[in-house]
Amino acid sequence: MAKTKSASFVVTLKLKTQPFQEDVLAKRLDLSRKIYNACLGEGVRRHNKLRKNNEFQALLKQEKTKERNQSLEEVRSEYGVTEHSLHHFVRPMHHVFQDNIDSFTAQKLATRAYLTLERLMYGEAKKVFFKRYGEMSSVEGKSNKTGIRYRDGFLYWGKHKKNPLSIPVEIKKKDIYAQQALTQKIKYVRILKKHIRGKIVYFAQLIIKGLPPRKLDKDTGCFKHKRGKGKVGIDIGTQTIAFSSCKDVKLLELAPSVTNIEKTKRVLQRKLDRQRRANNPDKYNDDGTIKRDNGRSWVFSKNYKKTRDQLQEIQRKIAEKRRQDHNKLANSILSLGDECYVETMNYKGLQARGKKTTINENTGRMNRKKRFGKSLANKAPSLFLTILDNKLEYDSKKVKKVDTTSFKASQFNHFNNTYRKKNLSERWNEFDCGRVQRDLYSSFLLMNADEDLKQANVESCHNSWDVFFQLHNIEIERLKNQDNLASMGIG
Repeated sequence: MAKTKSASFVVTLKLKTQPFQEDVLAKRLDLSRKIYNACLGEGVRRHNKLRKNNEFQALLKQEKTKERNQSLEEVRSEYGVTEHSLHHFVRPMHHVFQDNIDSFTAQKLATRAYLTLERLMYGEAKKVFFKRYGEMSSVEGKSNKTGIRYRDGFLYWGKHKKNPLSIPVEIKKKDIYAQQALTQKIKYVRILKKHIRGKIVYFAQLIIKGLPPRKLDKDTGCFKHKRGKGKVGIDIGTQTIAFSSCKDVKLLELAPSVTNIEKTKRVLQRKLDRQRRANNPDKYNDDGTIKRDNGRSWVFSKNYKKTRDQLQEIQRKIAEKRRQDHNKLANSILSLGDECYVETMNYKGLQARGKKTTINENTGRMNRKKRFGKSLANKAPSLFLTILDNKLEYDSKKVKKVDTTSFKASQFNHFNNTYRKKNLSERWNEFDCGRVQRDLYSSFLLMNADEDLKQANVESCHNSWDVFFQLHNIEIERLKNQDNLASMGIG
């Protein structure tokens, strides 16, 4: 039977840990790492045996049907490549570590290992990676009844009879959102470890059933982030986002707060590389590459470790700032409308390096094979769409993804109902009424998508064109007064 997924949200609260409690948590996280690695290793071993099975290979080549999928599940069960089999495998380990790791947490670790293995089985990953010492940063339970649980302002982990670990949770008096959220049912609890300003800080993440409480403005007492009604077309790129509605038209930079911090990150990365090379001259070849046959241990100085901690803090700030910017942008878009239309994008394909070697006609040199990997890592457009989709799910809605192959928003002209393929450098569309920025026009077409999501509704485009063109010109004038216009396509 398929598992039912109910709506849920996460509340993260800081733990008021004492030094001895931090030692216990560090020990249990490392034990969790060993259990996870053991389950993953066993799963990979079983999967390697399964791949040698002729019946399994023959089934993979067959057309996908219910009968074929059922046969695949039966073969996997014979070889123990199932989530239930890993639950059975982890049981003896739980008995060894039962004073520290409860049975529910052990089963969740086995499930986590199976999900990693699943990506390998379905071709989403080429290989699996095991957790090294200190890399296990989170562990969670299966329910809030036993094992890791939250009760009346305290996090508990362990059996009642054996003096469980009891840590108070920090809930601020002014945090009305957290207080309202805690009145709802808690599904399960996750313990999270973070490195903040060079120190290890532990948090309790409460996964709560239902919808999150709406935030109130302290000054006015009204609800924040009011939802609008209507259609919004979103054309999202690697660094920018354009969106159109009947109320507003905007072309913005994705995660603008990340840009300035990224410069500091690059400086620290270069410094770290210089220190690593200075401490380990015998680990590098004359051309600067690493010696593969040198088995000696790396030497890390105190200054190197200090720089490494600074870089880790910068990366944490970048992740936090990026998520904050994405949430603000998602709330801004949802204030314009609750029907969001986007194009499906293959971000993995954009992130990969180019395969073909091409020559620059002007210089005669080979063109770089790098594509959009760095931009996608910094701006994370896929994360933004996930956040937007999660916010829409609270109203039982989803982001609507148009069929890119038939829609072709960047090529379509609704005035003459024709398509024309454009180069990436062509940032403007020339119409009789004037010039229109390419990304903004694409978002306009997406806003007027047909119900089948395969093409733009030409009649709807004509009806909403005058309002869009007026708002478009206002936005272009705003952008001309800004400095960063290279990625905006404004000339």
